[in-house]
Amino acid sequence: MATGATPARSGDIVADRLRAAQDLYDRGDPLDAVIAAVHSAGLTRAERRRLHYEALNGPLALRLETAARRDATRLRQAIDLLRDYLSGVDASVKRRLPVARRLAYHLIERRDPRELAEGDELAGLVAATAEPSKRVRRGLAWYADLPVSAPRSLFRLRRSDLVPVTEITDVSWHDGRLRVTGHAYLVGLSVRSRRFNRATVVLRGPRWVPPISARTRRVYRPQATHDAAEPGCNYDWAGFAAEIKPWSLRWRSALRAVVHGAQRMLRGRPAVPDTTTWRADIVIWSRGARATGALRGPVTGRTERPAGLRVRPGWWVRPAWTSDRVLQVVLQPTRARLTGVSHDGDQIELTGFLPGTKVTKGRARLGGHRIAAEFTPAEGGTRFSVALAVSTLMKEQDARRLWVEPRGDPAAPVMMDDDAETRVGVGRREITVLRDRRDRAVVSAHRVWPVITSAGWGDDGVLTLTGAYPDSEQGQRDLVLRQRAGLTYRVPLVRSGDGFSVRVPPGAMPRFAGTVALASGTWSLSVAGGKGTTAPLRVDHRLLDTLDEGVHIVGGREYRLVATRFDVPVLIAAERRPDDERGAGGLWGLRRVHYPAERRRELRDATVYVSFDGRSYSDNARAVYEERLRRGDDREHIWVVKDGAFVPPDSAELGLPPGITPTVVREGSREHYTALARSRHIVTNTLLPQWFRAREDQICVQTWHGTPLKRVGGDQRHMSREPRPAAWYRQAAEVANWDLLVTQSSWASEVLRRAFGYGGEILESGLPRNDVLTSPERAELAAAVRRSLGIPAGKRVVLYAPTWRDHDRRNASVRLDLAEARRVLGRDHVLLVRGHMMQAPPVAAGLVVPGPASLVRPGPMTREYPFALDVTNYPDMADLLLIADMLITDYSSVMFDFAATRRPMIFFGYDLERYRNSRGLYLDLRTQAPGPLLAESADVIEAVRLIDALSGDYADRYEDFVRTYAPRDDGKATARLVEHTFAPAPQRGPFP
Repeated sequence: MATGATPARSGDIVADRLRAAQDLYDRGDPLDAVIAAVHSAGLTRAERRRLHYEALNGPLALRLETAARRDATRLRQAIDLLRDYLSGVDASVKRRLPVARRLAYHLIERRDPRELAEGDELAGLVAATAEPSKRVRRGLAWYADLPVSAPRSLFRLRRSDLVPVTEITDVSWHDGRLRVTGHAYLVGLSVRSRRFNRATVVLRGPRWVPPISARTRRVYRPQATHDAAEPGCNYDWAGFAAEIKPWSLRWRSALRAVVHGAQRMLRGRPAVPDTTTWRADIVIWSRGARATGALRGPVTGRTERPAGLRVRPGWWVRPAWTSDRVLQVVLQPTRARLTGVSHDGDQIELTGFLPGTKVTKGRARLGGHRIAAEFTPAEGGTRFSVALAVSTLMKEQDARRLWVEPRGDPAAPVMMDDDAETRVGVGRREITVLRDRRDRAVVSAHRVWPVITSAGWGDDGVLTLTGAYPDSEQGQRDLVLRQRAGLTYRVPLVRSGDGFSVRVPPGAMPRFAGTVALASGTWSLSVAGGKGTTAPLRVDHRLLDTLDEGVHIVGGREYRLVATRFDVPVLIAAERRPDDERGAGGLWGLRRVHYPAERRRELRDATVYVSFDGRSYSDNARAVYEERLRRGDDREHIWVVKDGAFVPPDSAELGLPPGITPTVVREGSREHYTALARSRHIVTNTLLPQWFRAREDQICVQTWHGTPLKRVGGDQRHMSREPRPAAWYRQAAEVANWDLLVTQSSWASEVLRRAFGYGGEILESGLPRNDVLTSPERAELAAAVRRSLGIPAGKRVVLYAPTWRDHDRRNASVRLDLAEARRVLGRDHVLLVRGHMMQAPPVAAGLVVPGPASLVRPGPMTREYPFALDVTNYPDMADLLLIADMLITDYSSVMFDFAATRRPMIFFGYDLERYRNSRGLYLDLRTQAPGPLLAESADVIEAVRLIDALSGDYADRYEDFVRTYAPRDDGKATARLVEHTFAPAPQRGPFP
């Protein structure tokens, strides 16, 4: 679907060199290669200045920032290379750079390279580029307050520093005027009242056309303060409302039309109505500072598709957004409009009308392809028709706009309204003739798309979508909700003829035999199933004006169904946060005011449980919590939950005597800060928030998330460089909070003590999370887990659980050949693929997420079960280890946990040497792995097939492995930890 995006420039030598330099930077090429790509040979003086400015503010600056975060040797190399480059840059270019980068380059040119590389001034300036520095006023000018010694003039804020931050919340028509509302401010300059605070919207047209200054008033909008990226500033009066009169556009356009008409008449051609486009800027005067910037940033939804207004017959004023989200206002004549679409065999015929002009010859254009057209003079204008071959359209991959080119006149876009929109079915595909956001006709061919014609929210918080889906192939279809991070949900569609309906409960999405709320973020909607590819979902254009895009509260969370990019539906989920907890200002208040105040209050006999930063009900925290409930410990239990990821069960749900209900606090909330400030015990398996500092009378139990195979903490190479990186100091502050470290073995105790520099108490109790693997009830528990995943009885379960790659975290490929694995093992095996939370979610053909819509599908002769299941988001790894008949891993700590089962392991070390050289390993897997170490996918699959015969070859090594690394995983680790840590105490009430 065409969107009206501004096309990219072509033939721009400066842009080409900058693009090449950015590509080199993205690939990780050395700095000298990036500098070589932005050479100024063959450029004019103006082009050189532009090239130097963009390079110093783009790829070269980014590479300098990277070097400043690393060791002094790399920084020294970057300084030497940049010093040579800066010697050829005009001084005026350096002065125009943002203040932090301006100062950094000044230091590179003036300071001794060795001292600069070993100091911390450049690192401080790098931090200043990431967040606004403090602004101070001296006289009538504003300056940055940065910890660097340099001439005062270099600190002065210039145009590149005073860039307006804007967001547009509404663009609509009121009493014949275009009203634009939103907020705009200069970063770091508070806007506490209307005084000394003005904003003017200016529309700038082509060349000599006079600009338009729109009437604007400041309005109270505290939302701007809550959403600001920097603390300590008040932007409550940054809101604005501007009104634009169409008459201001019309007389300027008429003046331009007179000039253009005269020019055409001199060439012997009749005048043609012309389109005039204005770009919207905003000029801000705030506390003595003045800045101009583009008016950009529409909020998602209705604001992205503002309506046009017909100001007189055949003329429209249309607000529009460019590809870089800048507001434009277009005064546009309707020189051609589409009146009909017909389909006859292998031909689509488009008919239309050219008002006010008589022509007999010309052509049409579909995108960049010129095609024949017939023009017939008629009353009031000219009728035209365009014939398109269906077979030709089916070969096109992109949507294309339709233009007509009457002989002697400029090309005119063909306009249309909703009534002329047409969909022509051609088998399982369709040809659509639809309007875009600026009412231009767009022709495209694709597989049949489902279209939403109705959307509504029920009182139960369920979103119901109904629509048309005339796919000739019947059968089950699923609505697929996909987040950018890779998480997906599938909900079955109910089909009835050419229609469909689906009910989406965003607060209770089905997940592994349970329900969870949609995580915060934007969820795309599509339809999958059948033999074709996934079909995108669209919103019927007649529904757009009445679509409910408001916020709906379900279970304390916010949900919105909106149409973005004109007609693309998305579901937006977010946590519902009080205003004083939002943005940098709210965060600053919680950390600097609320948390210190709570730490001074009385400590309560409560326990906070944190598992993977609050992302799951799992691991050691889960085991400790459930053991204490089994013992009837009715002191307060507090679970930290991030983004509504789970709801911890109470004692009744666990099959225990009712009466003990946990308290749930949202991660990052005021209650979260209070809980960590005032609870006597804290049980965690990861690092706690940086703002947390343990009190003398608190007990912080660090259970860590496994015995490490790859190097961790201070044993990593980057942690030993001088000067120490920021991560080293963060780790030292974190470890100072620990009172007890729980380990799996004496070997793990030694490694973790050294890696974290920990000198406190260590309890070698074994890991509580592994007790379930040797529990007397493990058979019944395993059967329940298999049922929740839909694994048929009799199938052997193979768990593939690779670790993450520091050097390649965005790689989502599954290195195990799933098609070959299915061919060899599919008859009696099921493969579970467990991606790491630090790695991009796995993507591979044939990999499905277990759920009601994907577990069982009818096959041609029998019932067909999926072979490879994506269990990356299954809450607790221990459940997967419980049902696994064998494990395939690489360098993950899961091997130490699985050892308690005595079941076979296979090690898929396809990149062993690279991983050992980049991250480092504590063990030599070639001599110590309790199973075969293989480098090829085919060998791994063959080893799974022959695992019963291979296991005997590693029996002795396996036993040595268990004795060394998992000696206390006997099912009693949780009891040992609870008895050691949680002595009986009098019951206390909840927080007042």
